Amino acid sequence: MRRSGIPGAARGLLASAAASLLLACSDGRIPLTLYSPHGRDHLTLLENEFERLHPDVDVRWLDLGSQEVLDRLRLERVNPQADVWFGGPTTLFERGIAESLLAPYRPSWADRVDSSGIGPGDLYYPAYRTPAIIAYNNAAVPDSLAPQDWDEVLEPKWRDKVLIRDPVASGTMRAIWGLIIQRGLQRTGDTAWGMAWLRRLDGQTRTYALSPALLDAKLARQEGLVTLWDLPDILIARSKGMPFGYTFPRSGTVVIDDAIALVRDARHPEAAKRFIEYVGSVDGQILAAKGVWRLPARHDLPPERVPAWVADVEARMIVEPMDWALLTREGSKWMGYWDQQVRNSGKRP
Repeated sequence: MRRSGIPGAARGLLASAAASLLLACSDGRIPLTLYSPHGRDHLTLLENEFERLHPDVDVRWLDLGSQEVLDRLRLERVNPQADVWFGGPTTLFERGIAESLLAPYRPSWADRVDSSGIGPGDLYYPAYRTPAIIAYNNAAVPDSLAPQDWDEVLEPKWRDKVLIRDPVASGTMRAIWGLIIQRGLQRTGDTAWGMAWLRRLDGQTRTYALSPALLDAKLARQEGLVTLWDLPDILIARSKGMPFGYTFPRSGTVVIDDAIALVRDARHPEAAKRFIEYVGSVDGQILAAKGVWRLPARHDLPPERVPAWVADVEARMIVEPMDWALLTREGSKWMGYWDQQVRNSGKRP
């Protein structure tokens, strides 16, 4: 199961059919199904290594936006097809808890991650930390001229040169939107300031990309020069030769606790637990850090095994505290208002 450019609803129907076909064609191994926004590179890496360690398991994955994972789990609540929800901000996992989509499981590494990222009743655990960044095409934009903070993206020189991943489907973008709206609430006590900021950004935006792959392709082709996105995806793209640079916003950025959870009534819960154990293990964390640029959630990894870029990121980024409970409560309402009232309004005369 792989990401495609098919619209969401049609893609979901095709993916359901693919999932059913895969189940029907089992080769005797335990079919373990992941729903995840982590992308082909990350999922393939872990699929291959986990199957090497557990030859009795056949890992299958469906690559969706974070919000799309939640929507799909809702649709399948009475007949779950996924075993593991792998990736996305804890705000979405909290909504999954409210809708009884998750089952408790306490992994052996539970005490090795920050308690702030752990769900109530052991319903989810942080696997990685995902910083939001400002990225740009550095073949067209010299590093010295790239935006250094969120407000700089609103400068006139970037008008019609900004690319944005469609926020409705993306947990990363929802977190960035939440950061901006939270700042407005702190300054004025109202959401109007944040929505006005996002309307100005909309006026700068050339297009909203339907997937991370399309975002990368458009940025590489210079269909836009600047974007707001997450660090791991940009580093993966750079490792493939794409001309991308990035900056950590100097006023602070949002760092997402990227979670993992056992799906309620999963068909293969024991295999799912083994996968969760592996993702948070020392070897699993190091593999993801080295192979797909994931910032580990564990704080006890052997320093000699952790790649140098991790320490560099930790030293450079300024983490802005977030009211995640507020974002969980109000995020859907904010996104609905943005989608209906702000999207495509910034360029109106």
